[in-house]
Amino acid sequence: MNGLTTKAARERLKQDGENELAAAAKLHPLRMFLGQFRDVMVLILLAATGVSAFLGEISDAVTIILIVLLNAILGFLQEYRTEQTLESLRSLTAPTATVCRDGKWQTIPARELVCGDCIRLEAGDNVPADSALVRADGLSVNESILTGESEAVSKQSGDPADTRNDLHKKNVVYAGTAVLHGSAEAVVIATGTRTQMGQISAMLQEVKQDLTPLQKRLAGLGKVVALLCLGVCGAVFLAGVLRGEPVFDMLMTGITIAIAAIPEGLPATVTIALALAVSRMMKRNALVNRLHSVETLGCASVICSDKTGTITENRMTVTAVRVGGESFSVTGTGLQKAGAIQQDGRNVNPLSKPALKELLICGALCCTAEIHSPQESARRDRSARTDKGSWSATGDPTEVALLVAAEKGGVSRQELLRSHPVLRSEPFDSETRRMSVTVTQGAGTCTYWKGAADAILPLCGFQMRDGKTVPFSESDRAAVRRSVTELSDQALRVLAFARQEDGACVFLGLAGMLDPPRESARTAIRTCARANIRTVMITGDHKNTAAAIAKQAGLLRGKKAMTGDELDALSDAQLDACLDQYTVFARVNPAHKLRLVRAYRRRGEIVAMTGDGVNDAPAIKEADVGVAMGKSGTDVARQAADVVLTDDNLATLVDAVEQGRCVYANIRKFVRYLLSCNIGEVLTMFLGILMGMPVVLLPTQLLLVNLVTDGLPAIALGLEPPEPEAMQKPPRKPDESFFSDGLMGRIFFRGILIGICTLGAFSTVIRTGGTLEAARTAALCTLILSQLVHVFECKSERRTLFSMPYGNNLWLIGAVAVSLAVLAAAVVFPMLRVIFSTVMLTRPQLYIALGFSLAVPLCSSVAGLFRRKK
Repeated sequence: MNGLTTKAARERLKQDGENELAAAAKLHPLRMFLGQFRDVMVLILLAATGVSAFLGEISDAVTIILIVLLNAILGFLQEYRTEQTLESLRSLTAPTATVCRDGKWQTIPARELVCGDCIRLEAGDNVPADSALVRADGLSVNESILTGESEAVSKQSGDPADTRNDLHKKNVVYAGTAVLHGSAEAVVIATGTRTQMGQISAMLQEVKQDLTPLQKRLAGLGKVVALLCLGVCGAVFLAGVLRGEPVFDMLMTGITIAIAAIPEGLPATVTIALALAVSRMMKRNALVNRLHSVETLGCASVICSDKTGTITENRMTVTAVRVGGESFSVTGTGLQKAGAIQQDGRNVNPLSKPALKELLICGALCCTAEIHSPQESARRDRSARTDKGSWSATGDPTEVALLVAAEKGGVSRQELLRSHPVLRSEPFDSETRRMSVTVTQGAGTCTYWKGAADAILPLCGFQMRDGKTVPFSESDRAAVRRSVTELSDQALRVLAFARQEDGACVFLGLAGMLDPPRESARTAIRTCARANIRTVMITGDHKNTAAAIAKQAGLLRGKKAMTGDELDALSDAQLDACLDQYTVFARVNPAHKLRLVRAYRRRGEIVAMTGDGVNDAPAIKEADVGVAMGKSGTDVARQAADVVLTDDNLATLVDAVEQGRCVYANIRKFVRYLLSCNIGEVLTMFLGILMGMPVVLLPTQLLLVNLVTDGLPAIALGLEPPEPEAMQKPPRKPDESFFSDGLMGRIFFRGILIGICTLGAFSTVIRTGGTLEAARTAALCTLILSQLVHVFECKSERRTLFSMPYGNNLWLIGAVAVSLAVLAAAVVFPMLRVIFSTVMLTRPQLYIALGFSLAVPLCSSVAGLFRRKK
């Protein structure tokens, strides 16, 4: 352990490079911003901006360019955020390291470490590089950043010739992990990109983000709009030229009507709908980093979930106790005060069971953790929020679980310490796999032991049975070993307890504990099953533990579980063939998680991936929707994710899926509304020209129509609540058209009805002796009223106006009322009549406008009933 010489270290540094994670090639912010203007819909709007400016419609041009800039800024912020993920990863590595160079211990920047360096580690240190342990004294490390499992990992020295840095090795400590207890000396075996952390960094760089399903569908919608505009422009131009109109005038008229056909409010309305959904999700403990991912959640067909803290409570809980040949169960979970010790379903008083009482005392004294009542927590930290039904805790999760179980049995550690002062303690050691504490008891002393069953049993010559100390026979030992196996098969972590007094060591019993599934997770998994969403558990925990938790959560279907080693033995084709047979993947590393996400995506699934550690970041970024934990998650996981769950709860994710389905349904609703209205406006103008009529609507009147109908009602449609059956339907297919289920046909049918009825009102007023201004006013009223009635039809794709729930969206009613008030003002107030070229209608003319307006929804509803009956 004399270490390298400075010269040798310098040569290796030159050869291997610095102990840093590779920096990704950065895209200049300006290029990143300009890249936002490649979308088809954006290009159409930019073209419309140029044409509007050329024609002198400056206000239209300014409005459209502001909408385009808003969407570009949102896209730019998303891309810029993802660039910060690797920077967060780099900051997790230790800034300095204690190393032996030239025979002397010194502190150097961690980036200067090389393979072969000898380093020293103490409790509280961050490990600076992957290193093989040469000496380990009571060393335990938190590897959750790499494995996702929060339980402390005991380490020990191993073969000096073993220099592989595979995960889960007892003799290797990994860069970025934290030393919890003990001290060690180790030899560096991997630095920089060759460390486990570095391999994750490389995987993150390889991941490329695809367009979300909504972005793909909006791109398809943009192409439809582009073709529609070109068709309208060409048809108007051709019809006018054939009638003998000047070529240039007809070209300009065609372009003007084509621009009118563009739903320029669509991008802004989509953005607002997504932003409103983000706000609703925030109130339900889900923060959204990437706007379009809100909708993507709605078409998720597979949810890949971590186990610890997402499906489970992330709190170890004692559930079973075996003492003196008797079995007891412990109710309640985590730190909750609710719970009791039971036998055969009935509460028992541990004070009447001496062996049980002694086991609880042993568990309470033989530990270093502490739990506090809500009142104590409030006194310690006045700003802290306390739950009156729970304890607060500090220390090892296993020891906390023992303290909670003791409290449920009426045994308090604080009271015990007053009557049994601690004289000395022997901390848990990874080699002996046990710990002890010696306390004062009356005039003498007593030592309590806790540890693995095979480490405690050899110490014991006696056992407690029926409150008496009796010899511990070989058959009794065999019975204890059978109990250990039985509890372990239930995925419980089993600890044994003993008491030594006057030289005699007495076996007290066993306690089994686990991190139980959340009740809300069980409900969420059932909800997903009804919605045809496949829930899969991917965890770094052991196979039996993962399978047992999955079974309790209602998740285990098909074969038991697949481990990372079994996954490595399969080719991609073999994995694809058997993927449906498994819902649990255990003992997996970051590369396995990434491979599983890619396998599901190869099959055409829309994948949501949850995680909290650095080990989850590549899979989170690869998934269609990456979901990070807000409480337990690392900065890297949160920045790689699209959605962050602030309560680390699977049920919150399922609520977000419902919101995603609602958002997509609402986008379809207002796209249906906007396109139907725009088609109606274009047909009104186009057919009027084709039939040789005077100009049906003037430019200012068209502006009023867009102001009244394209704004507030469309945005209010984005506030529609989820329909009751939203989570009872299968998710949408990735290749499903935006206009599936006959939406395009309904849009054109309704648009044609609006156009024909508007022309009908115009020509009827003319034929009945009305002036041109009155005819235009009647047409204006018919067009706007029929569109405002149509907005209620768009609330649902399955119901008619006669069965629509009108009271579930008061914003829509308010938006329609405001639009009606604006229309009435434009017709009634003299000053506005001058601006919009309108006149007061006579009563017969008003009836004509109302009649044609109501004819549109009537015909549409009859057609809808016929379609459903068919």
